[in-house]
Amino acid sequence: MSAGDVTYAVEDGVAVLTLDRPDSHNALTVHMVQRFAEASAAAQADDSVRAVVVTGAGEKAFCAGGDLAELIPRLTAGEVEILTPDPAKRFLSDVFKPVIAAVNGICVAGGLELMLGTDLRIAADTAVFGLPEVRWGLIPGGGSHVRLPQQVPWAFAMQLLLTGDHVPAERAHAAWLVNEVVPRAEVLDRALAVAQGIVRNGPLAVRTAKEIAVRALQNEPRFALEAALNQRVLTSHDATEGPRAFVEKRDPQFRGA
Repeated sequence: MSAGDVTYAVEDGVAVLTLDRPDSHNALTVHMVQRFAEASAAAQADDSVRAVVVTGAGEKAFCAGGDLAELIPRLTAGEVEILTPDPAKRFLSDVFKPVIAAVNGICVAGGLELMLGTDLRIAADTAVFGLPEVRWGLIPGGGSHVRLPQQVPWAFAMQLLLTGDHVPAERAHAAWLVNEVVPRAEVLDRALAVAQGIVRNGPLAVRTAKEIAVRALQNEPRFALEAALNQRVLTSHDATEGPRAFVEKRDPQFRGA
């Protein structure tokens, strides 16, 4: 099974980060999480980069979340730092340049959590969104409990967090989870056009506007709370049973502990 990659390219002031594991719906491996952190840090540090676009390789998925077969055994064994080296940070926490998500397909679990760290979202009309972790005895520990209720109405946030249901692109648009819905073939071009529009604005003003908005939320202690409470889930029987059932394609037998 491929470890995948995150490719990084800069053109005309726009950095494009591509989650590149299309044979597995761009599901995140530990290597990909580390590469994404490196690429997003590079975009933040590069003065020639004025905006960032994040997308997924292939035609089916933006990102289907974490690779359960690799990540969950390590997380339940206590290796939480492989995803959140700093419990007060999440995807794109330290990137103060505008980030646009080009959501070209499936966007669930860790993929949706990554998207929640972006500022603007262009979605394919075929995209679906969801946080299915609770169906497998887990919770989404990548910032969703903090970011999602800040970004969409409470009832919609709770629908995603508590039911594990997937919703189509138009429903996500109606709830303002995404900004625009376009045909799949146009997603990346539209995201790049939005990025180029931002590039034409004053760079210091744009960076400062985003930094004020992000820092004013003061999410660091909220992320730390999520990380702390996630430990009682990750150390439970259910957190081992759910992913095992997922891999074995059967219904999980939960104990509630």
